[in-house]
Amino acid sequence: MLSWGLALALQFVPAAGGVPNRQPHLAILGSKVALVYGAGDRILVRSSSDAGATFGEPVALPVTGKIALGMRRGPRVAITRHGYMVTAITGETLRGEDGDVTAWFSEDGKAWSAGRRLNSAERAGREGLHAMGASEDGTVAVAWLDLRGKGTQLWAAISTDGGRSWHDDRRVYESPSGSVCECCHPAIAVSGKNVHLMFRNVVAGSRDMYLISSANGGKSWGEARKMGLGTWRLEGCPMDGGDLQLDAERRPVAVWRRDNQLFLSTPSSPEEAVAVGKNAVLAVSRGRRAVAWMDGKRVRFLSDSDRVERSGAWPSLVALPSGRVLLAWEDAGTIHVESFGL
Repeated sequence: MLSWGLALALQFVPAAGGVPNRQPHLAILGSKVALVYGAGDRILVRSSSDAGATFGEPVALPVTGKIALGMRRGPRVAITRHGYMVTAITGETLRGEDGDVTAWFSEDGKAWSAGRRLNSAERAGREGLHAMGASEDGTVAVAWLDLRGKGTQLWAAISTDGGRSWHDDRRVYESPSGSVCECCHPAIAVSGKNVHLMFRNVVAGSRDMYLISSANGGKSWGEARKMGLGTWRLEGCPMDGGDLQLDAERRPVAVWRRDNQLFLSTPSSPEEAVAVGKNAVLAVSRGRRAVAWMDGKRVRFLSDSDRVERSGAWPSLVALPSGRVLLAWEDAGTIHVESFGL
């Protein structure tokens, strides 16, 4: 167990052999916090029962083959009343020829099930980009960039029992231009049966963020609606999908990038400029919002009460019960976890 007292600052260094720890992702439910990250072809999970003040030793998942890492292609973790869920893109080579969305379940964060493929068409997840979100009651939604058709589509799979079992995957969205943005990760937020999915679309040469929602646990989806008033005409993919969370009224709040500018927005409000940067993540609690993002080789964090920067990349954020937030990021093969005020 590792802890640095009230001023929380944890470091998880590479294990013997020096394989770097990469692409951290955090999840929280009450006082339970889970941290997942990749190390070579291993997926490691650390769990906390004291809101992230301390974490247990890493538990390695039963992975077959290789795992996708880099550019938000790392594993995801979620916690529900049923237990813990981890998803990742796995494959034999992961060289653009194979790649499947794989899910693992654990009741206690220690003993994990064998991996289960969620995409019904083999190798359809080979782009390597996906997202997972969950509600406390056990609705888990996983969405990914799917390559079973001519262009890149959005597909999703739903579990209603915390990941013990899964319904068949379904297509969520197909762009009228023939493809959504080919390498920007989606983002998901879930509350009860309400599932919200944000993605970067391609429509008439513009690569803007869109939000699509389901009110029945992913059985059907509404109309995809553009986020923000501006547009970004771009020939190419910025490889930046932003982040999506829910406020106290369970309404979607998003952070996303257009050109080199980061914005906050909701479906019913115009975008609000936040900072210059990329690959932003978001935490929302008690009517406040905290944002972390990448600026060169630095991670920057901004909230009403804190403004800090750290060396590193690929941040992840969760809001703590105390009113603070927990930030994780990678730097030179080490995973850092630190708490800040909202």
